[in-house]
Amino acid sequence: MSNLVNLNAAGIDISLKEHVVAVPEDRDKQSVRSFKTFSEDLHLLAKWLKSCNIETVAMESTGVYWYHLYTVLLDYGFTVDLVNAGHVKNVPGRKSDVSDARWLQQLHSFGLLRGCFQPDNLTRSLRNFVRQRKTIITDRTTQIQRMQKALEQMNVKLNNVIRDIDGKTGRTIIAKILEGERDPVILSQYADRRIKCTNKVLVKSLEGNWREEQLFNLRQASDHIAFLEDQLTDCDREAEKIIRQFSSEEKDDLPTGGMRKSQPHFNVKQYLYEIHGVDVTQIYGFKSTTALTVFSEVGPNIKQQFPSQKQFLSWLNVVPDNKITGGKVISSRVRKKKNRAGQSFRDAANALWNANNPLGEYLRYKKAKSGSRAAVVATAKKIASIYYHMIVEQEEFDPQKLVVKSKEQLARKLKKLQKSIERTEFQLANI
Repeated sequence: MSNLVNLNAAGIDISLKEHVVAVPEDRDKQSVRSFKTFSEDLHLLAKWLKSCNIETVAMESTGVYWYHLYTVLLDYGFTVDLVNAGHVKNVPGRKSDVSDARWLQQLHSFGLLRGCFQPDNLTRSLRNFVRQRKTIITDRTTQIQRMQKALEQMNVKLNNVIRDIDGKTGRTIIAKILEGERDPVILSQYADRRIKCTNKVLVKSLEGNWREEQLFNLRQASDHIAFLEDQLTDCDREAEKIIRQFSSEEKDDLPTGGMRKSQPHFNVKQYLYEIHGVDVTQIYGFKSTTALTVFSEVGPNIKQQFPSQKQFLSWLNVVPDNKITGGKVISSRVRKKKNRAGQSFRDAANALWNANNPLGEYLRYKKAKSGSRAAVVATAKKIASIYYHMIVEQEEFDPQKLVVKSKEQLARKLKKLQKSIERTEFQLANI
């Protein structure tokens, strides 16, 4: 018993219809029990663990079946380690759910299992709304494409003369078409004066073959967009309710500033500043939506969840997964796994291709050296490092530090070129 790390540990084998739970053999006459997956049974499971004086639980991350039990156990105050099933499956002799649960319990008792990162329930609620708003935005984009297709099939070339048919001019003209207006001259009068094409070209683009079935499709897509915009507003309202609970002070509704169509309907920048104490949206390429996504995936206690920057970058999957055998690196590829926070940092890096700042220069330098994909990952890693350092060290973003590093990098590059020139000159002199 002296070798045990977790004396009050349980193991749970997860499945679709029932969960098998194992506790230390001295806690109950029946130390392994099965529970159905209905909500009532999950609460009975948690109460039984309480009666057995269990404090920490290990369970396999099987599909999505673990989710409801995980949240119930958190609500009952247990420490729950969600374990990658692949890390414990390759052990011979375990051929039943009972033995699987017992094996998990034993491994967890000796501290041999490493739990996956999971946010607290409040962060999980925020994450749900942030993911939902991204789904809504994707659906909205699909409907815009359907509007464009309907216009194209009526030979209305509006997308040839304006950049975005979902902008002010596009939406106004489409609304007038749906109201019954067909005269291209009258339709052209609703265009914003800032569009760059001539009025003659605009009129020609609005001469269409007004087919009823395509007008029907156009109306359906337009109505669907209006519905999705209402859903997006509702989703943002619920997200704001959650993020207010992280903030130190209750405030009246904050202005959103110059809000774009896909931006949240509340002041994300202000809320995150109150939570973190620094303005992470100052990082190049790091927009409010990106910062909100990362926060909803990681939560407010980044130092507690990831004690070191290395752990944070590894979890984000923006560093190579080095495989070393006999002191030699045989593989250093980035793992293929989905991580929404990591993808957000990649999106931030992707926005910097034409940026005139040190991170943009670093991205283009890496592309020339290793290709686009590796450049995006390397820049995402740099942005994530800045993000972690800002929050943990409570330091505001300082572009000057990037400038200094950029100069140091250029100096090293110049030194290498000078050595290469010297070698070439020596070779020429000895020919």
